[in-house]
Amino acid sequence: MKIEDYITIGLDAKRIVRNATGLGSYGRTLVRDLAAIDGLNLRLYAPDAGRDDLRNQVVGEQEQESASTKGGSLTFCYPEGWQPLGKSYWRSRGMVSQLVKDGVQVYHGLSGELPIGLQKAGIRSVVTIHDLIFMRHPEWYGGADVKIYTQKFRHALQEADRIVAISECTRRDICELGDVEPEKVELIYQSCSTRFSSMSTETAPDGMMMKLIWYVHDHYDLPDRYILSVGTIEKRKNALLAVKALHHLPDDLSLVLVGHATDYAEEVWQYALENGLGGRVMMLHNVPDDHLPAIYRLAEAFVYLSRYEGFGIPIIEAIRMGLPVVASTGSCLEEAGGPHSLYVNPDDERAMAAAVTSVLCNAPGREQRIEQSQKYIQRFENTGAAQKFADLYHELLSH
Repeated sequence: MKIEDYITIGLDAKRIVRNATGLGSYGRTLVRDLAAIDGLNLRLYAPDAGRDDLRNQVVGEQEQESASTKGGSLTFCYPEGWQPLGKSYWRSRGMVSQLVKDGVQVYHGLSGELPIGLQKAGIRSVVTIHDLIFMRHPEWYGGADVKIYTQKFRHALQEADRIVAISECTRRDICELGDVEPEKVELIYQSCSTRFSSMSTETAPDGMMMKLIWYVHDHYDLPDRYILSVGTIEKRKNALLAVKALHHLPDDLSLVLVGHATDYAEEVWQYALENGLGGRVMMLHNVPDDHLPAIYRLAEAFVYLSRYEGFGIPIIEAIRMGLPVVASTGSCLEEAGGPHSLYVNPDDERAMAAAVTSVLCNAPGREQRIEQSQKYIQRFENTGAAQKFADLYHELLSH
């Protein structure tokens, strides 16, 4: 492809450089995959440089500002000059003049929002919407946050040339809560990070990989037997149900919770202490990205009991790592985990314990359940999300 045929894509990189999981992981995985596609110059716009370790997952340590890729180039872009109204204003309005100066042809809002003025500036736009939990369950958010998030959602619907949902559940919510016709919302499933491929059960770890697994085991002093949950330890994620279920599970089985802690984490910990479960509950915060696959690999089962999600990528990560999954009903988790994972009411601790018991090591049908689940999640691993977005960018510029 001739260099004059390359197109310049701007992408919202705030979460990419700041969030270790969730929206950040989504953005980093997509950008890495886009960088391998011919014909794209990628410019990543963030209000600041964020975390070195997260940027390094996209561009190597030696080329932090700009790097050559198979597709073209990949450049991190930050506010130019003094920003008298602050970084938030730059991201919502001030960025547009910089996009024009940089020759951006399509701007992609990776986390459900778009800057104001893209249409007026003649820049085509795509927005990915992950969930509308703040509208579906506003009781889990502060009143000001609900108002701000809702305004950003409404604006994105008006500004965007194309709207993308990451799951059928989110697509339905966009149509219902945003009063959008279904044909105007495209479904593009997100990809699971490749870090979970190199340590999957299909590639049995040995040598250095086995050393990493046991290093992680010893470093965190992980229990010999544990069920695992990954995600921010907040009320919506419902970790307390998993702790309560320990009353009905074998005494030598522990629970490991990995994720950022909120005030809810203290509530969970106090319950464990007051009910004699403190020795069976472990919370891990700020876990480095490259340690997480080993923590999955050493677990016996995975539980994800969130009351509402836009998709639930940790379920796919767990299945890829060879774990059976127990998740909750009520949102999109059945869509992520498929028919061979187990689902329980998010308020039923006994049902949760019974489901976990049925998938522990040596339980009848465990290996078949894992094998069938791994076949199911291939639909997400082979979606070609980056190519679908690249095609979408080109299509927008052809009309």
